[in-house]
Amino acid sequence: MIRPLQNTDTQKLLDIYNYYVINSIATFDDEELSSEMFLEKITDINNNYPFIVFEDENEILGYAYGSKFRPKPAYNKTVESTVYVKHGQHGKQIGSSLYKELLRLLKKEDFHIVLGVLTLPNEVSVKLHEKFGFKQVADLKQVGFKFGKWLDVGFWQLNL
Repeated sequence: MIRPLQNTDTQKLLDIYNYYVINSIATFDDEELSSEMFLEKITDINNNYPFIVFEDENEILGYAYGSKFRPKPAYNKTVESTVYVKHGQHGKQIGSSLYKELLRLLKKEDFHIVLGVLTLPNEVSVKLHEKFGFKQVADLKQVGFKFGKWLDVGFWQLNL
């Protein structure tokens, strides 16, 4: 089931996120976040944007949220989307279910543009975004450095 974020979700979400920090290029954080840092981050996001979790049999298998794209007022109706699926749970349509609901909530809140910002290569995430009608609008070369190598970042855009 997909439901809104609850305060009791913090540690389970942090465990999902920190796996990607240590083991992947999906995030450019390179050190695990503390519980305090993560709680502050998700509380701020949840106060301003939709934040949802996918739960099955009392286990959180993924989460998704919208967040501020840039701080200038002209960008207030543009939102960056984020979806994480627990390691080992891919291929079960969890990410698709979360994205479908997140996009519905963002549209309901009158956002105009959703941006997916993806570290490349990431075929799974590219397919997920394009499944929902996102189009690639930018390809930034070697803008991130993690695990000893330079990484590209692509922007996918969806007009709601």
